[in-house]
Amino acid sequence: MSIYVGNLAYSATEGDITEVFAEYGAVSRVTVPTDRETGRPRGFAFVEMEKETDEDAAIEALDGAEWMGRELRVNKARPKEKRPGGGSRGNFGGGGGRDGGNREFSRW
Repeated sequence: MSIYVGNLAYSATEGDITEVFAEYGAVSRVTVPTDRETGRPRGFAFVEMEKETDEDAAIEALDGAEWMGRELRVNKARPKEKRPGGGSRGNFGGGGGRDGGNREFSRW
């Protein structure tokens, strides 16, 4: 299972987060997602711990705690939801044009 950690200070690093969660048990992995365009942290992270009981203890202790000037939101991570549509439409995708997307394209 994985833990979601929200409302993180943008300056928090994987090492900082590991250090905090290690007080509750062995940390397997910390992931800090970054913005695709800027490369800057997005203000949340995912933490995986070796034991579920350690995860539960960390959630209980850290949810609502103030850290680095922010009030943390810590809970069990939910599975990533699938987004409708999937993929880009590019030049050949449906809709959007005056002809309702029913274009015919000649071969190159």
